[in-house]
Amino acid sequence: MRVCGVEIKSNEAIICLMELDGDLFEIPDCRQLRFQLSKDQDAESVRKFQFGLKKLFEDYKVDVVAIKERPQKGKFAGAAVGFKIEAALQLIPTVDTYILSGSEQKEILKRNPLPIEFKATGLKGFQETAFVVAYSFLIRAKYMR
Repeated sequence: MRVCGVEIKSNEAIICLMELDGDLFEIPDCRQLRFQLSKDQDAESVRKFQFGLKKLFEDYKVDVVAIKERPQKGKFAGAAVGFKIEAALQLIPTVDTYILSGSEQKEILKRNPLPIEFKATGLKGFQETAFVVAYSFLIRAKYMR
């Protein structure tokens, strides 16, 4: 199963592809690590944003998109544009989409710590949260059904 972990920050989706083959985690190279929704956020911009992600998911044969949940209220609440990004991802018909809460991720990582330090993955620093989301989802799918 190939998953795309997503962290939504401001007006962009930061991604990390990951695959679980047996007990081996693989992180395939990806042509694009972040997708930005343009500032005007009209319907055409959202369609273009969604099309770019859909094309990437098809090209890299992504089965599942796992998104880090963002709070709707409080100090760290997500902005409206972030929720547009989330909706655009959820409406892509070729992939299943799951939202993982921070508490669920913590519980998974407590039971199944990362097998490798993030720095050793070769990913960019800004991808760390997307990496953890992808890892958490794959562990959940394999061991915690």
